[in-house]
Amino acid sequence: MNTIHVDVVSAEESIYSGEARFVALPGESGELGIYPRHTPLITRIKAGSVRIEKADGGEEFVFVAGGILEVQPDCVTVLSDTAIRGKDLDEEKANSAKSAAEEALKNAKSEIDLARATSELAVLAAQLTALRKYRKK
Repeated sequence: MNTIHVDVVSAEESIYSGEARFVALPGESGELGIYPRHTPLITRIKAGSVRIEKADGGEEFVFVAGGILEVQPDCVTVLSDTAIRGKDLDEEKANSAKSAAEEALKNAKSEIDLARATSELAVLAAQLTALRKYRKK
């Protein structure tokens, strides 16, 4: 069986490290699917869920708030400031943060405030989507 080593790392800790058959994640220009022996690649990734099909047939979901992806033929590395295991996502907390970001968007007084609130809202919407995907499985 062909596998590829996958590391998902946040600013604080290693979130996942192990062998996988397949990895899917949100690339900057669309969804990326990576199998063993993939062509080398470095690209930015958007906020969303990383789905890892593990060597034993199980699946692991990780939410990332954007970041960098490096692919080598035998290794995939996902670097993100924020990465949360699917099982650790908190819907109530994410909904509260989304409401706060929506309020900040309404009250934005400068271009910077508007950009910050819009960015935060996009990340939280992606987190809630990832949470729903994780809960469906």
